[in-house]
Amino acid sequence: MKKTLVVGTGYVGLVTGTCFSEMGISVVCIDVDKEKIENLKKGILPIYEPGLDILVEKNVKAGRLEFSTSLEDNIDDAEVIFSAVGTPPDEDGSADLQYVLEVAKTIGRKMNDYKLIVTKSTVPVGTAKLVQQTIQAELDKRQISISFDVASNPEFLKEGDAVNDFMRPDRVVVGVASSKAEEILTRLYRPFLINNFRVIFMDITSAEMTKYAANAMLATRISFMNDIACLCEKVGANINMVRKGIGSDTRIGKKFLYAGCGYGGSCFPKDVKALIKIGERNNFAMRVIKAVEEVNDDQKFVLFNKLNSFYNGDLKGKTIALWGLAFKPETDDMREAPSLVIINELLKAGCKVKAYDPVAMQEAKRRLGDKITYSNDIYDAVVNVDALLVITEWKEFRVPQWSVIKQSMKKAVLFDGRNIYDSNELKKEKIEYFGIGV
Repeated sequence: MKKTLVVGTGYVGLVTGTCFSEMGISVVCIDVDKEKIENLKKGILPIYEPGLDILVEKNVKAGRLEFSTSLEDNIDDAEVIFSAVGTPPDEDGSADLQYVLEVAKTIGRKMNDYKLIVTKSTVPVGTAKLVQQTIQAELDKRQISISFDVASNPEFLKEGDAVNDFMRPDRVVVGVASSKAEEILTRLYRPFLINNFRVIFMDITSAEMTKYAANAMLATRISFMNDIACLCEKVGANINMVRKGIGSDTRIGKKFLYAGCGYGGSCFPKDVKALIKIGERNNFAMRVIKAVEEVNDDQKFVLFNKLNSFYNGDLKGKTIALWGLAFKPETDDMREAPSLVIINELLKAGCKVKAYDPVAMQEAKRRLGDKITYSNDIYDAVVNVDALLVITEWKEFRVPQWSVIKQSMKKAVLFDGRNIYDSNELKKEKIEYFGIGV
């Protein structure tokens, strides 16, 4: 039986390859980063994702999951090649496709029989056509004719719950241009969807657009609620009550209606920018999506502005505690995280910053070095501080011992960037409380 290759061992590639191997498929995950591959062979993962380390260890031991630095050496053994390499934002906000097209060139140079190349990375509309043209150009240089297919299979994984999402997907979107490609991908995904086969086949262009549209819609809901939250504060309404009121409408639903200090991560910011750029290249202004981005950029300053206002613009010499550094719980991902914006503003204002996060401390040290102080736990973080800012809604932050925290703080004031606390409870504890939109 031929193997399945997954090129790129970042967040998407590693989850994809590992979960396929868990279903009995022989997988080789490939990456040019030699250190990363050597670490993976030792069971050391480059990302934090609950449950993923256990599956990697299990399937490596079973011989179903391998790691390699060479795509060329593995092409002959494979029928399906998933391209899950990075597509970082270019200087103008568009997705950088250099790694995607380099994979395509390598396949075109080395393939000797039929291959199905599946783009798993988030890529702009039209990328599959570029991949097809790139592979064909390499075959033409070799003056040989080999049939191949290109397909689009965008991922919809939630960081922090990616393994569960992949193993029990609510849908799998696949863009194909041939019955053979559809048959192969049906075979690959059937084990995940035996009881309810929810693969949605469509044309490739629509599949590429579906990924951007989905992330843009979720980002829109977040920015919409943050805009409403700011208005709530001005008119004296409570965003939590508004959320319950509109979320009970079945046409709207309850998900992604939480006000906060802005979204971050690797998907929403990058994909919103890329969608705006796709619109520009097609002479169409994505007016709603531009507003989504503007609201989110502004929202990342909201907590700092509240703190600055509380201290009448005099923050110099103040020590501020941060609970949470990752852009969301259950991940160590700090890409585009609100915490980075807030920390930068605090440091510019002359503050000292003490921070704690359950899993993102190493990533924070890599990004920030010794600019801030890293605490051992939530209680260590609040010792002798002038304010506490809650940035990430980790479960372990939900029920702290407020009496201990109040005694430790120089000034008992809390700025809740995720609205996870009851203002009445904190009032009883004589801790001043400021939320978002309340």
